[in-house]
This record gives sequence, structure tokens and C-alpha cells, in this order.
Amino acid sequence: MALLWIVAILMIVVGVIGTVLPAIPGAVLVFGGIVLAAWIDDFTRISGWTIGLAAVLTLLAFATDYVAAVLGAKKAGASKLALVGAAIGTIAGVFTGFIGLLFMPLLGAALGEFIAQRDLRHAGKVGIATWLGLLVGTAVKVAIVFTMVGMFAVALLV
Repeated sequence: MALLWIVAILMIVVGVIGTVLPAIPGAVLVFGGIVLAAWIDDFTRISGWTIGLAAVLTLLAFATDYVAAVLGAKKAGASKLALVGAAIGTIAGVFTGFIGLLFMPLLGAALGEFIAQRDLRHAGKVGIATWLGLLVGTAVKVAIVFTMVGMFAVALLV
């Protein structure tokens, strides 16, 4: 039983970290940890309503990733290559440390847009808009995940 609690808590901790790392499905792991903890406790402290709300928040966090980046890119008139570049830049950023994780999506989006349009100024504008969309999306995801963790903590302690 203790081992299962450790696994549940580890899933939540790794999920919180994964909220800012694109290679780890943060909200999904947090949700999985909450469901596992509820199951271990026979759903006595963590109710079905809590699980349901956590599921809705997980879906919202998942959608936020896509919507924030696309809205930022669309606002600046980005091409599909800019979005592909941002995705590749994000993945590359995972392997280049925190600074790379922060700025590689911008570089990828700008490079993708430059390849599509051959306009350096427009590519820079699209890169920055896409990057800002990703940052806003990450901030929203972090807020959602911390809400989920807070709900979990309250359910366990109250």
C-alpha cells in the first residue's frame, strides 16, 4: 500500500515538472496520480466529483497547449511551417537546457515562417507571437496543474 502511495505522489511531482517540459504529459500524470491515490483510499477522501473536476481540468490543460500556440501564431499571420518550426524548436529545447527550452520555440517558429515567406521581418514577428502564445499557454497550464494539486491536497487533508 505504501508503495502505491509513493507511486501516486511521484506521478504528481513528475507531472508538475512535466507541465513546463513538453516531452512529459504533465497534467495527465497529475491526473493519473490523483486517480491512483483515490483508488488506494477507496475514494473515501478523494471523491468522484473531485476526480471528475480533475478530469475536466486535465482536458483544459491539454487543450491549452494547442490553443495558446495557435492563437499567438494566427494573430501574427503564421504559416503552417511556423507552427511546425515551433514544435520542432520546443522538442529541441528539451535537449538544450532551460535557455534552449525557453527560446528554441521562438527560433523554430521564425525559421519556419522565413522558409515559408522569405520575409525576415514577418518571420521575426511570427516567431515572437508564437513564442508569447506558448509562454501564456504554459502559464495557464501551470495554474491549472497547481489547482489540481491543491484540490488533491484539500481532499486528502479535509
